[in-house]
Amino acid sequence: MTQTETQLAETERNPTVQATPAPAVVRLNPDDNVMVACRRLAAGSEPSALGVKCRDDIPSGHKVAARPIMEGEAVRKYGQIIGFATQDIAEGQHVHTHNCGMGDFERDYAYGAEARPTDSVPVDQRATFQGIVRPDGQVATRNYIGVLTTVNCSATVARAVASAFNDPALDAFPNVDGVVAFAHGTGCGMAGSGEGMELLQRTLHGYLTHPNFAGVLLIGLGCEMNQINRIVERFGLERGSSFDYMKIQEAGGTRAAVRDGVERIQAMLPAANEVSRQPVSASHIKLALQCGGSDGYSGITANPALGAAVDKLVRHGGTAILSETPEIYGAEHLLTRRAASREVGEKLIERIHWWEDYTARNSGSMDNNPSPGNKEGGLTTILEKSLGAAAKGGTTRLENVYGYAEPIEGPGFVFMDSPGYDPCSITGQIASGANIVCFTTGRGSVSGFKPSPSLKLCTNSTTYQRMSEDMDINCGPVLDEGVSIEEMGDRIFDLVLRTASGEQSCSEALDFGDNEFVPWQIGAVM
Repeated sequence: MTQTETQLAETERNPTVQATPAPAVVRLNPDDNVMVACRRLAAGSEPSALGVKCRDDIPSGHKVAARPIMEGEAVRKYGQIIGFATQDIAEGQHVHTHNCGMGDFERDYAYGAEARPTDSVPVDQRATFQGIVRPDGQVATRNYIGVLTTVNCSATVARAVASAFNDPALDAFPNVDGVVAFAHGTGCGMAGSGEGMELLQRTLHGYLTHPNFAGVLLIGLGCEMNQINRIVERFGLERGSSFDYMKIQEAGGTRAAVRDGVERIQAMLPAANEVSRQPVSASHIKLALQCGGSDGYSGITANPALGAAVDKLVRHGGTAILSETPEIYGAEHLLTRRAASREVGEKLIERIHWWEDYTARNSGSMDNNPSPGNKEGGLTTILEKSLGAAAKGGTTRLENVYGYAEPIEGPGFVFMDSPGYDPCSITGQIASGANIVCFTTGRGSVSGFKPSPSLKLCTNSTTYQRMSEDMDINCGPVLDEGVSIEEMGDRIFDLVLRTASGEQSCSEALDFGDNEFVPWQIGAVM
């Protein structure tokens, strides 16, 4: 390897090592037979780090063969298998979907082999943020009132109730961040019991009791399958100053229900406004980890930098939640090696097997991913995408594996089962208790996830400059300027603390978050 390649590989192993500015191409691991273009490379050009001429035009973020790769041979990036050559590939050729595809291979799960106790920061030395402490001891990062629906039929009424509190209706309540409707497209035409109803009710309960809500109004139609009384009885919910419910049919129809709903929210507002922020430990942060619109840089800059921030958060007693089970497919063996116990590792593999069966039953494939945008950005297979995505989880021990929207118990790095569809996945993470979201993107995702603030971490400077109003932090300097992964992780961690303290994120400034409530709909629609 060249000196530059050696330094980059050492930086990956030890984030405290300062990287040098990236050359035209980078090799991410000594065992890789491909390199990644840091900018567009023209056919015939000869980057010094590659050592041969490019036989094709290589788009920025895409892979170029560093040596000949025979048909059927494994293609390696990050030192891991990302696919197999579907034809002979000459050195200097573009490596992508036209000559690299999926294939079966054995993973060594080695349960717990790399799990190490967390080097925790002493309690009295932990970072703090300005949080809102609820009467039950939970800590909020935002102070919303939510209007939730049991069924699609009550969505319009819920939105009308919430819209009655648009500016300037809340001017008298400056400590309330907003009144927001959380409507969805299900709740009826489904079985009254089973997995689908279980997931929906668990998700609703997670929102109804989320600390970022000062109050919640639950609105139903009245005749739907997902009955209010069943939710109330199942979870032991009681009407009070911070929780109320109503049915449109009992209220007397649409207009009457809207008037009734508005009055109920008005009754909640004075108490909701009587909050103040105070210093609390970073151990109260539950951070949802997500990526979307990923590209060839995701696993090189933003994802490992977020992983460094996660390691720091965990050391300070906080919780980080990795999800999107189909998007760790092919990298699950890296997580099982970090499992706190064999039982934890096996829970993760059980979910992998469930997804393999689930996609097969629905005539799908676990490689129905990456998306067209991912591929345009340089990602070839789900294996490659997953290896980059898993980097968001840092290096600490995997403490537990949870089902979708299950309450997260205990601190540390954990996994929550979910689809790879970002709004659906984050809905589950928030229902599990996440009070802030970090979302890495290379192509440029635009979204928000009320009631929890969402931070966009951009993988490259080009997208950041083009979409700066949507991006909270640019991780491109990891390649552009030689900023170390550890330093970028520190920047992310500091931004998380400031955002948890009330600093507005870009997606909040653009008022995203009303339309991204997407409970996982599973089972027959009848």
